[in-house]
Amino acid sequence: MPMQPWFTDAKLGIFIHWGIYAVDGVQESWSFYDDIVPHDRYMSQLDRFTGAQYDPKAWADLFARAGARYAVLTSRHHDGVALWDTAYGDLNLGRDYIGPYADALREKGLKVGLYYSHSDWNHPDYASTRKPGRPPEQEDNRYSEVAAEFEDLDAWERFIAYRDGQIRELASRYRPDLMWFDGEWDRSEEQWRIPELAALIRSHSPDVVFNARMLSEGDYATPEQGAPIEPPDGPWELCLTINDSWGYQHHDHNHKSLSQLIRYFTETIGGGGNLLLDVGPMEDGTIPEPQAERLEGLGEWIRTHSDAVYGTVRGLPAGHHYGPSTLSADRRTLYLTLYDIPRAEIGVRGLVTPVRKVTVLGTGTELAHRVVGGLHEAVGVVWIDPPAEGDLDPYATVLAVELDGELELYRGSGRF
Repeated sequence: MPMQPWFTDAKLGIFIHWGIYAVDGVQESWSFYDDIVPHDRYMSQLDRFTGAQYDPKAWADLFARAGARYAVLTSRHHDGVALWDTAYGDLNLGRDYIGPYADALREKGLKVGLYYSHSDWNHPDYASTRKPGRPPEQEDNRYSEVAAEFEDLDAWERFIAYRDGQIRELASRYRPDLMWFDGEWDRSEEQWRIPELAALIRSHSPDVVFNARMLSEGDYATPEQGAPIEPPDGPWELCLTINDSWGYQHHDHNHKSLSQLIRYFTETIGGGGNLLLDVGPMEDGTIPEPQAERLEGLGEWIRTHSDAVYGTVRGLPAGHHYGPSTLSADRRTLYLTLYDIPRAEIGVRGLVTPVRKVTVLGTGTELAHRVVGGLHEAVGVVWIDPPAEGDLDPYATVLAVELDGELELYRGSGRF
């Protein structure tokens, strides 16, 4: 399937981890899986979850102001608790939270993404088999697998039927633009029936986009938390928390600064990827104020520098400019990001295409530039005068470098 162009031009998406784990502010699913929280205590949150202030239109408004073009909501995490009124399994909240979310996003022109975990550590038929090739000496977790001698393939078939029933509901009711899968490590592609699962979803949403955790059917790479040093080839997305937690945790106040988030964002889009920035709503459905404030701040920066964001592709390879960059789709304008106050001229190396003009994005101030040096095919360095103080952005300044033709780079080692 060809990659959907909306995805590669989206640049920013919002990840939403919302579920019963927000009641006590514990880690989603893993807290009972790893015996940090007793299972019965974890599941007691089901009866204490209210969603009393859930306002998906307010979510969509905030996400749009942040500059996002899509969002991804956890329809069902590894704990098996569904955010819609599913007819499959016993774990749901008795209310459809997904329908209003999908409608609100589409009203704002945002694409609809749904997270779904392949694994379900609460389903009675889930821990009925194990991943082929898993060493027998590795300890089994009672929530996810059984020893080889206790495998029950009939139970696994029942689980797949349950999984397919839920996926059919999600795909047919909400027609997601993106399905973000997780939990793939627990079983093999053959056990998950990945091609059949993809066909099921596409029968309702033919243009759906899958992340890499759909294995052979994945459309794009999904690095998590750690920003890649070498950007993946092809489409990709960095999923990143604003603090240290995916879901809401009362004690976690270690929020990344707006400056840091803008750096993550500009470095990600400079490498040709999208940033999927996570928020963890409280159990009543409200997004914590520190997270909302950072989304507002990021949106303000993006609005000022939108030419360097939307309609661009990955920028210069490392070594040409000290900082990230993006390139216009027609390959005739480079956008250079400067994080720090320039103490001297800004150098750009290896530009074969002549530079016509350099301006500060947001203010329009033109900056003088000149080429120094070069020999034969090894071109000289383009030196750009530093912006004046009044042209500097408090978080990241962007220079628009207009080229006299499409970008051509010299990548050689010079004359020896």
